[in-house]
Amino acid sequence: MNESHLSYLASPAWAQTLRTDLLPWLQRTADLGDDVLEIGPGPGLTTDLLLEVAGKVTAVEVDHDLATGLRERLHGQNVTVIHGDARTVELAVGRFTAGTCFSMLHHMESPQAQDELFVRLHALLRPGAALLGVDSVDSEMIRRGHRDDTYVPVDPDTLEDRLHAAGFADITVHRPNQHQFRFTARKPTPPS
Repeated sequence: MNESHLSYLASPAWAQTLRTDLLPWLQRTADLGDDVLEIGPGPGLTTDLLLEVAGKVTAVEVDHDLATGLRERLHGQNVTVIHGDARTVELAVGRFTAGTCFSMLHHMESPQAQDELFVRLHALLRPGAALLGVDSVDSEMIRRGHRDDTYVPVDPDTLEDRLHAAGFADITVHRPNQHQFRFTARKPTPPS
């Protein structure tokens, strides 16, 4: 992540946007349960919000320095920060009551890597658990913000099919504004 982008994602302005925009959506969209998996927390402002609505958070961050900083900052809270790639890091299958991907999918190196993450998330979630995410709509403004950075935009028009291919159901993808889209999906509960 480039320095300018990281600085914005750690800023008080972004924290306020998350508090007034993302948190209410989380609270009305799904019961996250007591054991949430967060993929790509970056500096952890979304982790702070998740700790307000979930009993425990496991945050998996691929960047060593960001993972170390988040672990130190949230020491003593009910969060486990793991440095690693969420597609391969050691986690218990079927453990988590919800999974989240907030503005991080476009930082993955390819659409195939994104799809691999969806398959992995499906495996890690309990039956009936929700996956919630937010990402940016591709635009010149967003591309400028990711200069000298990995930027692989997710097409919201194909995301439902991609999540379905990973095994998810009850999928919704919507655009609350021109700059972002949000999605929800659920790991199906096996028939009894």
